[in-house]
Amino acid sequence: MNNKLRIAALALAALLVGAQLIPIDRGNPLVESDLEAPPELKSILHRACYDCHSNETVWPWYARIAPVSWLVAYDVREGREDLNFSSWRRLDAQARAKALREIWETVEEGEMPPFYYVPLHPEARLSASERETLRAWTSARP
Repeated sequence: MNNKLRIAALALAALLVGAQLIPIDRGNPLVESDLEAPPELKSILHRACYDCHSNETVWPWYARIAPVSWLVAYDVREGREDLNFSSWRRLDAQARAKALREIWETVEEGEMPPFYYVPLHPEARLSASERETLRAWTSARP
């Protein structure tokens, strides 16, 4: 039994070391155009949203260690596909209006920022006044 456990541990260690060799894209494409917004709102968005919803991701140290790196890269890729503030001006008026509705819906329902993101990024937690700032901005826009 002891020998089997040792072999399993060595196999797991080899698998984890080998996983580090799988390349993961942690790049940040160029910022095409940024969102024009009041400084207070931009500050909130930069702090709580831009890591996944812009081309200005600040990749944390654990984004370099597989298999966690795969999850982080996936979340950023999906976040950019759903909403990317770095290409905001590319959206037409109808798409912007839809994006704004969805921003508020996800914040109001507690889906954003994600529950698993906040423990490692407590600065992303939104206060009541910050939520109100977001609500006012998303409802006032065309």
